[in-house]
Amino acid sequence: MLIIPNGVLRRIQVVLTGLGLLTVIATAALAHKGHDHGAPPPSAVTTSNPRVAAQSDAYELVGILRGERLGLYLDRFASNEPVTDAKIVITVGGDQDIQAEPGSNGVYTVASPKFSGEGPLELIFAVTAPGGDDLLIGTLQLPAKTMTAASAPARSLPLQELRGSTAFRVGNLEIVSPFVIAGVSLVLGLLIGLAARSRRKLVPFAGLAVLVLVVSTAYAFAHEDLDHGADAARAAHPAADIPRRLPDGTVFVPKPSQRLLSVRTTITKTEEAQKAVNLIGRIIPDPNRSGLVQSINGGRIMASKDGLPRLGKEVKKGDVLAFIEQAVGQADRTTLSERVGEIEQEIAVAETKLKRVRQLSDRGVAPPSQVADAEIELEGLRRRREIVRQTRIESEVLRAPIDGTIAAARVVPGQVVASQDIVFQIVDPKGLWVEALVYGEIDPAKVTGASAAAVDGARLKLAFQGFSKAMQQQATVVQFAVENPPGNLSVGSPVTVFAQNGTSVRDIIMPRDAVVRGANGEAVVWRHTDLERFEARPVRTEPFDATRLVIRAGVAEGERIVIRGSELINQIR
Repeated sequence: MLIIPNGVLRRIQVVLTGLGLLTVIATAALAHKGHDHGAPPPSAVTTSNPRVAAQSDAYELVGILRGERLGLYLDRFASNEPVTDAKIVITVGGDQDIQAEPGSNGVYTVASPKFSGEGPLELIFAVTAPGGDDLLIGTLQLPAKTMTAASAPARSLPLQELRGSTAFRVGNLEIVSPFVIAGVSLVLGLLIGLAARSRRKLVPFAGLAVLVLVVSTAYAFAHEDLDHGADAARAAHPAADIPRRLPDGTVFVPKPSQRLLSVRTTITKTEEAQKAVNLIGRIIPDPNRSGLVQSINGGRIMASKDGLPRLGKEVKKGDVLAFIEQAVGQADRTTLSERVGEIEQEIAVAETKLKRVRQLSDRGVAPPSQVADAEIELEGLRRRREIVRQTRIESEVLRAPIDGTIAAARVVPGQVVASQDIVFQIVDPKGLWVEALVYGEIDPAKVTGASAAAVDGARLKLAFQGFSKAMQQQATVVQFAVENPPGNLSVGSPVTVFAQNGTSVRDIIMPRDAVVRGANGEAVVWRHTDLERFEARPVRTEPFDATRLVIRAGVAEGERIVIRGSELINQIR
């Protein structure tokens, strides 16, 4: 039986407790060393293919290496429009000049054995194009060759990783975290102190303490050569060349995707123009290039041999559209029948008289003039009878009053219409107007120009025609002619009119397509910050006309803003 004096036990307690406290203090100090409480650095874009980027005031160029072939995307700096008619000569590594081969898709390609090397490779691009010549310089960072597991150097974790973990690696050794060793030392020190006060035999306790220390030491070195291949695998397989939203909120759109999305930009500048006022309007036909087809007396609709004209059919002036079988009342029918009977009686008397006069004239008793008079009287009676008969059976013919297209057809064969009913409406699709109501927003006499936006977003250019001198529904009617109206524009469609009243505004004016709605509902524009990166910028806007907006805040002069494709970029997640 082993008896340990109390003095020795107290010394062991002090040593173990001090060791635990020192370990905690040292570990906390080392773990906190070099810790940065500042803002995190901006997100770095990792791609699966090496890249070279260069830009100037005229062009921007992105080269993407795939194998030993470098694909070159050359765009105009201001508009992001692809340049497909340029000649590009590349100086590779300072001593090899190669002319790029233009492709059918607007991408230039160049191949060189130097692309299979490692490390940075300087490239000089000599661009010759009708839009101007330029010289661009960039560096292509070639990837390092893949190393085997046996030759790969050991990776040491930084001391910051000590916090919050149970083990860490030093060289090739996986060591228990100092926090675990400190805890074990403190517990052992407290237990030994309690045992010393009790003055009991410590053979079982000493065996237990030795066992705990041995197990802790064995565990400290038991994780040697632990596999940490997850980080290496992630580093060996960077993100693919696909559009994606980065952690800092910007959007990475590679050049091939920009070509597919037809992304176009413009450089903002302050300009002065006349501001427009919004008016509510609708499409109406040009009064001189439209017409209505109506019946004079009304009756039953009868189709022609070609049938009734369909909607959208083009007709010429004078074309027969339909027939109207006139309606005759019973009293009128009786009167007409009586009148026909009277005329037939008169015709019979005239025929008998003509026969008798003709016999007398043959005998020389009556002069020939009496025969002529009798014939004329008989012929007049016969014409009167035909006129009365035609009044009963002749149909009214409906003809097209102008050249145009059938815009409305409201009848079918056999339908009875009144004299006020509109049977057909004919409109010239190239002659359309816009009628708007002005409730005192502007003086109609001072309107200098206007444009309109249809329901489907189509932009209409308008020419001022005039305004009414009489109020209609407490408003003044203003009319505009649509210049080159689209084919899908229909009469009666509502439109929003932007009328310019002469008031000038000086600010940044941009197309309406450049402004989109962000995830939180605010209006944003996308700024082209880098060759393949875009940043959302909240803005405050005001309407200007049918196609443009005034940017009151959020955008400075000289920035590159997306004016086409911004809605597609806004949807990238």
